[in-house]
Amino acid sequence: MNQTCLLLIDFQKAFRQPTCGKRNNPGMEENADLLLRAWRDKAWPIVHIQHSSHDMESPLHSSSTGFEFIEQFRPLRGEKHIIKHVNSAFIDTDLDLYLKREKFKSLVMMGFTTNHCVSTTVRMASNLGYDVNVPFDATACFETYSHDGSLFSAEIVHNLSLANLHHEFATISSTESILYSLLKMSKPVTF
Repeated sequence: MNQTCLLLIDFQKAFRQPTCGKRNNPGMEENADLLLRAWRDKAWPIVHIQHSSHDMESPLHSSSTGFEFIEQFRPLRGEKHIIKHVNSAFIDTDLDLYLKREKFKSLVMMGFTTNHCVSTTVRMASNLGYDVNVPFDATACFETYSHDGSLFSAEIVHNLSLANLHHEFATISSTESILYSLLKMSKPVTF
């Protein structure tokens, strides 16, 4: 059966620290939780990606509390858990092998951050032949400085990152539209 797999990228406590800067999508976790609960209610496939930095000073280092999952996004028994060390969840992990072995062709990806790990993983997934859908309201990022010192708001970074993915690497949609599609079908939606 062709199923859509839900990938949760880096739902970790480090991204709730004030040192990250200003963030967009304040309702992001609520939307992501709606999708996660819908997948769990249907017993559909879920993969949790967790970033483990090699940098001892990083809030994402395994010795830091920032490494831990945000409470409502902890993997449950039977849900796949992958630890990555770089932006892409496909590098030096068994993600591609797992998805191919289970014959998952369609993916819904959400998490932190839109312009880094979400974007990198989405691009690689597309290049590997997966159909990817990204709910714009279940991903988030932070303000960032450009090479020339210009500050870009989190909303601009988020929207531009999604614009670069849309139609080239993924379909960008809303949590509501994904849930609507799911509720109308008796099996996971494919995009």
